Amino acid sequence: MAMAAATTTPLFYVSATTQGKTLLSSYFNPIKKISHLSRSKASPDSKTIDCDGLKLKPVRLKSSSHQICGMPLSQGFQVKAMDDYASGEGELAKPLIGSSTRNEAFTWSSVIFPFLFPALGGFLFGYDIGATSGASISLQSAELSGTTWYNLSAIQTGLVVSGSLYGALFGSLIVYPIADFLGRRRELIVAASLYVLGGLITGLAPDLAVLIIGRLIYGLGIGMAMHGAPLYIAETSPSQIRGTLISLKELFIVLGILLGYLVGSVEINVVGGWRYMYGLSASIGIVMAIGMWILPPSPRWLLLRAVQGKANLGEYKEKAISALSRLRGRPAGDKASEGQIEDTFDSLKSVYDGQEQEGSIWEVFEGASLKAFIIGGGLVFFQQITGQPSVLYYAATILQCRISAASDAARVAVIIGIFKLLMTGIAVAKVDSLGRRPLLIGGVSGIVFSLFLLAAYYKILQGFPVAAVVALLLYVSCYQISFGPISWLMVSEIFPLHTRGRGISLAVLANFGSNAIVTFAFSPLKELLGAANLFALFGGIAMLSLLFVIFYVPETKGLSLEEIESKVLQ
Repeated sequence: MAMAAATTTPLFYVSATTQGKTLLSSYFNPIKKISHLSRSKASPDSKTIDCDGLKLKPVRLKSSSHQICGMPLSQGFQVKAMDDYASGEGELAKPLIGSSTRNEAFTWSSVIFPFLFPALGGFLFGYDIGATSGASISLQSAELSGTTWYNLSAIQTGLVVSGSLYGALFGSLIVYPIADFLGRRRELIVAASLYVLGGLITGLAPDLAVLIIGRLIYGLGIGMAMHGAPLYIAETSPSQIRGTLISLKELFIVLGILLGYLVGSVEINVVGGWRYMYGLSASIGIVMAIGMWILPPSPRWLLLRAVQGKANLGEYKEKAISALSRLRGRPAGDKASEGQIEDTFDSLKSVYDGQEQEGSIWEVFEGASLKAFIIGGGLVFFQQITGQPSVLYYAATILQCRISAASDAARVAVIIGIFKLLMTGIAVAKVDSLGRRPLLIGGVSGIVFSLFLLAAYYKILQGFPVAAVVALLLYVSCYQISFGPISWLMVSEIFPLHTRGRGISLAVLANFGSNAIVTFAFSPLKELLGAANLFALFGGIAMLSLLFVIFYVPETKGLSLEEIESKVLQ
């Protein structure tokens, strides 16, 4: 397909159609002899067709002509000139105009609420992390607890701190069999209700047992929200900003952490302040529940149910068109929404290839799904096992070891939260331009260094408390440009559609399982090993995670969900 250098040649769009359906299409250089194009090579099940070595892929074509420079094509093919193309290499250009779902027209105002209310699920997860940092100090203070059971053992403290994480672990188990039935929207409504109930029980707890029960219920909400939110955002956002929006969900987690730190710093000197720290979450949960009730279901989920044969095709297509129109702020029955839904339906049908049931749990451990689980599950596992929950949940406690006043330690924790927020903003701004791998490799390298610096502080640098603050700031900054946003982004986009619901459930399970173990074990391990050896252990694990990222994690920047499945996982 060579071309003469420094020439400009029209580039044409070739599409095979039959009975009004597009079978294949591609950008085509008319200098290449096209007489070998033959309709007989196409079939309704074709995903690609070979035309003299040129692979043609299915997309929708809206208008066409029937010849190139007077040369008629074989019957059934349509052609449209798109733009001029000049290349000394003579290779085919990348698509100048993608399908309607790839370069979708949208306004930022139309994507705010479909992002905001699901993101509150992550916000409330983050709030729990920040609030627990201060509440763990308030709860164990003879003067500030306001209880008679303030003298908690290391194991009891671990249960209080990690209670929500064990609830999240259980929630991720519950969501596995019901997530695809409920759908993303209803799953998030249930999660918000659990947030409200758990926050109220925790804030009003009369004893330790009820407090732990409230923490477990709140955690059920975390488990469901952290499964449903990335799915809803990924499936309702325009593909060109999908990475940014999913990463912004991590920003909301950080905003929640910061608010938790702020509330902790205000209430730390109030008797029974831990009740206010935990109880505030209920009001935010109410806002999330109302918002998700107003939002429409995910159009992709509606189509998926139809493709799987679990819903009436015509009815759910209409619902999907209506949902997409609402999400984009378009009038009901909008033609652009109808075209996008048709494109998405064709794509889903092609991916499923006649399969009617969603993948079972065992299919997650086969072929492309297994590769996706190793990547996604590995990222969220290392995200926690490198010590992240210990650093965040116990930030104020770590600092209080060197800062005498609890209020001062809580204020420094707020500074860490602000720094964490700023670094998350940088990651969100760069994730779709720099890509996933560069941020992961650079960030995890910094995590390794910061953990060994924290270990060195406890071992030989105790006379320099600034070293602890620097290490914590470095840790959170590197975490927030790597594991923090990228892990959940990769989990939401890496699994094949056929096993996406099951795969994400298992990844969430791996995340919260490792999170709960690390958080619960931190206090006992600190007593057993000493802080220096414990953070050195985390540093060693972080080195292993860096090797995992370098050798196993692919780049998915700029790819649609279907392209990730067809290109990255094969």
